[in-house]
Amino acid sequence: MTQLTRSTKETAIELSLEIKGSGKADIHTGIGFFDHMLEALAKHSLCDITLKCEGDLHVDFHHTVEDIGIVIGQALEKEIFPIEGVERFSNTNVILDEASVGVDMDLSGRPFLLFDLGEIDGKVGEFDAELAEEFFRAVVTNARISAHIVLNRGKNRHHILEAAFKAFAVALRRALTPNARISGAPSTKGVL
Repeated sequence: MTQLTRSTKETAIELSLEIKGSGKADIHTGIGFFDHMLEALAKHSLCDITLKCEGDLHVDFHHTVEDIGIVIGQALEKEIFPIEGVERFSNTNVILDEASVGVDMDLSGRPFLLFDLGEIDGKVGEFDAELAEEFFRAVVTNARISAHIVLNRGKNRHHILEAAFKAFAVALRRALTPNARISGAPSTKGVL
């Protein structure tokens, strides 16, 4: 289990994350839809996440969403690396009604995000849909993983974003799946 805090003039965050959990979540960000997405991330990744954030929501949600992504990414990096005996690569497609989102993931140690959910703007509840990209960029950069998050089809912003969070979670869970046939680091370099 990794416990982290981050305190700036914009946010104060307390996080506890366990990647070998059961999907339990206790999330309080002050942003209802974002709480819902982070709960889905915990549930479908089987990570246990306890998170409390007090952010400058009177400005907008950007600082809160990005800083939470930074802290979750930092905790994942501590939990994942160095990796041995796991699949490392994964991909999944998750559907939610008319929406389908695919995620390809590599626990590579090299951060990269390809984010293509189309022209996704506007709000879901009070959440600015464009902030999803900021969250995922902060996560993969700080976790040192590569992820391609791509919309296959869909129109409803809520469905698209929820499918993206769930697909990322499932891809993470699958990439972390132990494989007894893999000895040491799953890399021809011999280290990850």
